[in-house]
Amino acid sequence: MRRSRTSRGRRAGLVLALVVASLLALARPTGAATLRIASAFDPQSMDLHALALLYHSRISTQVYESLVNRDRDFALEPSLAVSWHASDARTWRFRLRPGVRFHDGTPFTADDVVFSIERALAKTSQRAFQLRGVTGARKVDELTVDVLLAAPDAVLPEKFLFLGMMSKAWAARNGVTLPQDFNARQETYAVRHANGTGPYRLVRYEPDNRLVLAAHAGWGGQRGNVDEATWLVIQSDATRLAALASGEVDLLLDPPFQDVARLKRERRFKVVEMGDIGTQYLGFDQWRAAPEFSDLKGRNPFKDLRVRQAIAHAIDVDAIVAKVLRGQAMPTGSPISPRVDGYAPALEQRLPYDPPRARALLEQAGYGAGFGITLDCVNIAWRAAACQAIAGMLAQVGIRVTFQPSPAPQFFPKLTQATTSFFEVGWSPATDAWPLLNAMVRSFGDGGLGAFNAGRYTNPALDAIIDAIRIEPDIAKRRGLVGDALAIVHAELTLIPLYRRTLAWAMRPSVDAVIWPNDILELRFVGMQ
Repeated sequence: MRRSRTSRGRRAGLVLALVVASLLALARPTGAATLRIASAFDPQSMDLHALALLYHSRISTQVYESLVNRDRDFALEPSLAVSWHASDARTWRFRLRPGVRFHDGTPFTADDVVFSIERALAKTSQRAFQLRGVTGARKVDELTVDVLLAAPDAVLPEKFLFLGMMSKAWAARNGVTLPQDFNARQETYAVRHANGTGPYRLVRYEPDNRLVLAAHAGWGGQRGNVDEATWLVIQSDATRLAALASGEVDLLLDPPFQDVARLKRERRFKVVEMGDIGTQYLGFDQWRAAPEFSDLKGRNPFKDLRVRQAIAHAIDVDAIVAKVLRGQAMPTGSPISPRVDGYAPALEQRLPYDPPRARALLEQAGYGAGFGITLDCVNIAWRAAACQAIAGMLAQVGIRVTFQPSPAPQFFPKLTQATTSFFEVGWSPATDAWPLLNAMVRSFGDGGLGAFNAGRYTNPALDAIIDAIRIEPDIAKRRGLVGDALAIVHAELTLIPLYRRTLAWAMRPSVDAVIWPNDILELRFVGMQ
C-alpha cells in the first residue's frame, strides 16, 4: 500500500508539473525582459469604469492613468494632472500634463477628461459612487479642466484615485462611450481591448487565462526595468505555488495563506508583507420582510439589533485568525483601519466571543429555535475557509448556515444587486473614509449612493452625516463627522467587522516590488536583477 500511494503521488506531481509548464510556456514572450506574475484572480474586464474591484484595479491602473495617483509610500501625487486647486466653492481646476499621448498615438487633452468624467458618472459605471457630488466637467482650454460640484468638496482630488482617463475618440470609434454593464454580462470592445496613457499597454487579454502587458515607450514617468509583464490566472493554490517553485513565474500576488509562514522560514523566496488598509465584514439583508435565502417566512431576523449582536458574540475571530488564517490577519472591531483618516482606536473593541450570550439574545429576539440562512462568500481560499469556520460557530448557537461559495463573476453582482441574504465582504478603501461610508452603508439610491450596500441598510441620521462629510470644508470638523458616522456603524453593527489581513507577496530574490496596503502592484515600481 505504501508503494502504491507513493507511485500515485509521483504521477500526480508529474501531471501537475506538466500542466504548469505547458500553461506558462504559452505565456512567455521572447526577446524581452519579462516579469511573470501568477494570481488566483482574473480582472474580469478591461473596461476601466465597469468595475470597482481590487482584481480589476490591479490591471487597469497599469494601462490607464488617473488625474492623481499614489507614490511609492502611498501618498497622493500628480499623474495626468500636474496641479489642482479649488477655484471657488463649487469648482476645482485641474491643470493637465502637456505632451501626453494615448497608446494609439492620439494626444491626451481636456476633451478626454470631460468625456471620462461623464462616462464614469454613467448608470452602468461602478465608479460613479466615487464622484458623488460631481455634476460634470468643463473644458477651459486644451490643458485645463474645471470639475463642477453640487456643493463644496474638501477632498475631491482623492476621489479620482483609480478613476482612469479614456480617449474620447477611441471610445466613439469602437462603440464604447458608455461603460460595460458588467452585471448584465454585456460584451463590448472595451472588455478585451484598452487604450490608455499609462506606463504599460495591453497586448493580449484572454479571460481566466493570461494577460500580457508591454512597456509604453512614450510614457514620460519614471519606472523600473520591466519591459513586459505576463499575468497568469492560476486558481489552484498548489499549482500557483508550484509555478513559483519551478521557476516558471517570478511573483505570486496571492500565495496560499497556509504556506506563507513556511515560505518565510525557508527563505528561498522573498516574502514582502503589509497590513491591509481594508477590512473583512459580515453583512445582512436588512430591508426585505424576510430573507430570500432562509427558512423563515414573514420576518427578517437581521432587522433586529439583538440578532446582529448575537452573531457577533457567536464568532471567535481570534480563533479564525490564529487557526484558519494561520496568523495572517488582525482581529478588529473598527469599521476602518488606522490607515484611514478618521480612525478611532476606541472602536476597535468588539463584542466578546460569548456563545451563551448569543443564545440568550436570540431567545430575547424571538429566535430561540434558531433559523436557517445561506452565507454567500467568494470562493477565494482564505475567505472560503473563514466563512466555513463562521458557519460552524453559528451552528453552535442555533443558526443553521448553508455555506455558498461562488466565483467572483457570480459573487460580486450579488452585492451590487442586493440579491444575497447574508454575506462576507471585503473593502479596500482610500485613505479618506467618505467613499467607504457612501458606498457601503449609506442608503441605496441614484448617482452611486450605497452602490455596494448589499443589505440595503438605511438610516436617515447616518445618511445626513455621510452627506455632511462630503461637503464639510474644515478638515477637523470633517474628522469629527467621520467619527460620528463610524460610531453609529459600530453601535448598530450595520456590518460586523471581522479582521484586517496581513497582505503577502512571494517572489524570486531577483525581484524588487513595492507592496501597497491595498494589495495593488504598480509595475512602475518593480525592478529585476
